[in-house]
Amino acid sequence: MADDMRALWNREAETFDEAPDHGLRDPGVRRAWADLLLPMIGPPGRRVADLGCGTGTLSTLLAVEGQHLLHGVDFSPEMVRRAREKTAQVDPRPIFTVADAAVPPLPAATFDAVLCRHVLWAMPDPSAALAKWSELLVPGGVLILVEGLWSNGVGLPASECVPLVEQVHSDVELRLLEDDAYWGGPTEDERYVVRSTR
Repeated sequence: MADDMRALWNREAETFDEAPDHGLRDPGVRRAWADLLLPMIGPPGRRVADLGCGTGTLSTLLAVEGQHLLHGVDFSPEMVRRAREKTAQVDPRPIFTVADAAVPPLPAATFDAVLCRHVLWAMPDPSAALAKWSELLVPGGVLILVEGLWSNGVGLPASECVPLVEQVHSDVELRLLEDDAYWGGPTEDERYVVRSTR
């Protein structure tokens, strides 16, 4: 099963960045994500784990615009290959590792922020994944989850996500992402970000 999923995402990597919110090729969409995420993470130079990083677009954004130190993890070798290629000239250059985002091989209590976009919904055990991700944070570190429930019925509604996060952190904030600027056009999906502090 894991090999099948890895093969699927290796194939998806070829066109992954064509979605406006994946590739952030449109300056307006890129700016919207920068304005959303940078204040949540904090001052320049923060250590950030980008779990389920895909082709490394958010890692690139945060390294370039926030001067943050990124470590991306994705279980698709092709996604990671493209992420490394994309960030070849970025300073500070993100580090990328091929591994399962559910159990990232990263040192505990090392990161100021853990970012996961459209990842928690796909975890076989979301509670276990959240507990593991929380362990990566230093005291006062922030967990940022961008999730949604898509029109095809796939995903995780906010009404389920928030209680899951509350199992590991007491300080939990929910923000709906209803502005078309994030997605490059209108959407009727439920899309949101949850920020919590360890």
